Amino acid sequence: AEGLFYNTTAVIDGKKGYIGKYRKMHIPDDPLFYEKFYFTPGDLGYKAFQTDKANLGVLICWDQWYPEAARLTALQGADILFYPTAIGYLPSDIEAGWGNAQDAWETIQRSHAIANGCFVVSVNRVGYEALPADESPELDPGIHFWGNSFVAAPDGRILVKADDKEQILYADIDLAEIKNQRQGYPFFRDRRIDSYQNITKRWIED
Repeated sequence: AEGLFYNTTAVIDGKKGYIGKYRKMHIPDDPLFYEKFYFTPGDLGYKAFQTDKANLGVLICWDQWYPEAARLTALQGADILFYPTAIGYLPSDIEAGWGNAQDAWETIQRSHAIANGCFVVSVNRVGYEALPADESPELDPGIHFWGNSFVAAPDGRILVKADDKEQILYADIDLAEIKNQRQGYPFFRDRRIDSYQNITKRWIED
C-alpha cells in the first residue's frame, strides 16, 4: 500500500529462482538507526523456505536479538538461520562502556544455534559510514561496522569467521549434525508449551 515500506529479504534458490520473501519483524529506533520513521514492522510472520539443499530461515539485523524469532523460525523446519546485518560501533559506544557489544552480538547468535539445534549464518557489514552533511553536528561522526561474519554449528562452535575486512567465506555444513544435536539435547521435546502463555504479554505483573 502507499506509504508502507518494509525491510525485506528476497530468498533465491539456485534452481528455482525466487521462492519467497521475509519482512523484518523487529524495527529499532537507535542512534543513527531510526528505522521506525520509515519501515513498517513485517506482516508475513516467521518463515522457512525449502531449497534443494536445506530449509532456510531468514531474519534481519535487529531480529537477531530475539530468541522468540529464532525459535519460531526453527519450529517451521529451518535447518539454517540467516541473519543479514548492519551493526557496528559509534565512538560514544566505546566511551559509554559498550566495548563488549561485538561479543554480545556473536554470543546471542551462537546461542540461537544451540537452543534450536540448527546452523546460523551471520553476515555483517564492514567499513565506515560517515554522517550526511546535514546531520546535527553534536552527533557522532559516523558508524564503524565491525564485520566478523561467521557460521555457527548446531552445538554453537564457529566453523568459519571473517575479520573486519570485506571477505567471502565458505563453510562445509553437515546437516546430520542437526539430528545429532537435537537428539542429544532434546530442547524441542522437553519444551513446556502449556506453561508459556505469558510470553505473549508485554510485561508480567505479580
